[in-house]
Amino acid sequence: MNHRGLLVTFEGLDGSGKTTQIEYFTRHLINNGLPFVLLREPGGTVIGEKIRAILLDKTHSSMQAFSELLLYSASRHQLTLEKIKPALQAGQVVICDRFYDSTTAYQGYARGLDAAFIRQLNRAVTESLVPDLTIVLDISLEERQRRMADRALDRLENEIDSFHRKVRQGFLQIAEEEPRRVKILDGHRVPEILADEIWQLFLALKEDRK
Repeated sequence: MNHRGLLVTFEGLDGSGKTTQIEYFTRHLINNGLPFVLLREPGGTVIGEKIRAILLDKTHSSMQAFSELLLYSASRHQLTLEKIKPALQAGQVVICDRFYDSTTAYQGYARGLDAAFIRQLNRAVTESLVPDLTIVLDISLEERQRRMADRALDRLENEIDSFHRKVRQGFLQIAEEEPRRVKILDGHRVPEILADEIWQLFLALKEDRK
């Protein structure tokens, strides 16, 4: 691997299969002796986990959209400087369960906050760090409902269907604008087949960055 590590992010609606695919991906890395760090957003640091608790608490229904945006951004800034950049500099693969594309989709497309401002904020809090590969697992709203039916939902998961529909469209639009970085994969497919496809995308990236 080159001297700098690679940042691989996983995105998609809740219930899209991110957790399952991240587990497959980390297994591939272990089997191939590749050092990695697994992180999540919001969270991943002591401060970030406290922010996460505030953001996802169902009792915080009065949270304003702009406040939400700033809290996610604060958590991301802490995570980028404290965990992501040092790991990349050490040549590790950094896997992040959500990153700034979620802010673009959730707070931008779904909440309707200014897209140009969000792009500027995303750049600022990550110090212009861009993922090397972003996997978006795409599922229908109906499939999301089916998969989430038996789960205890947090504040964001509990949003109405029209909100999640806008989030999905946001991810699709991001992929259309950045097809080299962002790969849309059909989240309805057999998990093992998806996992193999993701691994092949990573190997191609790794080869390209040599």
